[in-house]
Amino acid sequence: MTTEQLPVRPAVATSTATEPPHVWYARTRSAVAASVREFVVERCGEHLAAPETAVLGRVIVEFAGGGKYLRSAFQLAGWLTVRPESPAAIRAAGSAELLHCFALLQDDVMDRSPLRRGLPAAHIAFADWHARQGLSGSSERFGEAAAILAADLCLVWAEQLLRESGVDRLALARGMRRYDVLRSELAVGQFRDLVNESRREPALSDVLAVARAKSGNYTVRRPLELGAELAGAGPDVLAALGRYGTAVGEAFQMRDDLLGVFGDPDATGKPVGDDIRARKATAVLVLAHQHADDPARRELRRLDARAELDAAQVARYVRIIEDTGTRPRVEQLIRQRVSAGIDALAGADLAPQAHAILVHLARSCADRVH
Repeated sequence: MTTEQLPVRPAVATSTATEPPHVWYARTRSAVAASVREFVVERCGEHLAAPETAVLGRVIVEFAGGGKYLRSAFQLAGWLTVRPESPAAIRAAGSAELLHCFALLQDDVMDRSPLRRGLPAAHIAFADWHARQGLSGSSERFGEAAAILAADLCLVWAEQLLRESGVDRLALARGMRRYDVLRSELAVGQFRDLVNESRREPALSDVLAVARAKSGNYTVRRPLELGAELAGAGPDVLAALGRYGTAVGEAFQMRDDLLGVFGDPDATGKPVGDDIRARKATAVLVLAHQHADDPARRELRRLDARAELDAAQVARYVRIIEDTGTRPRVEQLIRQRVSAGIDALAGADLAPQAHAILVHLARSCADRVH
């Protein structure tokens, strides 16, 4: 299929009627996804029409269509705290999803992840294409380079979609500072994640600081604040959303940490034990080291010292973590943060629908299985 043949789906109509939060989430996810797809297909037709670049367009369109669309949901929820839903707000929220595509494309290269959402990661897809075309050089190296370039396009197009969303210029001028903070925190958090591995045995506070910068703020707090800022929210509302976003963002990341060790690969789309193999310093792995008895801690360190872990060694690592009681400890931390996030909304003058949606999203972050 060439770039010109990529089908454009019509945007889903928006509604201002009050509806249950789960219905709102499903509807707006479809609306944002349709808006993102339409925009990306247009950009592909503009920039990637040549036969040798069409593969970039196919991979980006497929990649942008997947996922939970959680960041755009938080951005729209922020908008709804002061203004009703609009087509411009839907399109602006799509920017968060293209930014997320940028982050995931690069993340999979850095982590050497073979899968994303149960399918070959983009750098693997590009490498396979290179091999099928019989091009010279390393297919693996080509795949990684192509994924980084695809990520660059998503980063550029994310800002373009925000600028061209239909949100008025004064609102965009207000929001760009937060948008810049969001992007900068994402990059810095990713770098901190690279150097913050479990074998260094960092403190839990350091791990949570990295989680806030890399994932929590970028997933919850900053999109939420950006949506509210674009809609013209006042300082009291923004302060309450900031407290909510910090707490719920941490809950989101800690659930991610649990899924990285105990998640069902059919649900997560990633192999069991990915975080263990990568020696990522997550809340789960740090707490396991802290609460293991001496023999278990020594065994964890022996496993950490190995260059690679096979399936049996990963399974042993998981059993030790389970035996330390780490899972219920992290579950308790998640519950505490969700409660703190919801409590932070109590003093803010929020539209009732926005409040109900934020409560729903907080609990969804904590209870998700992928």
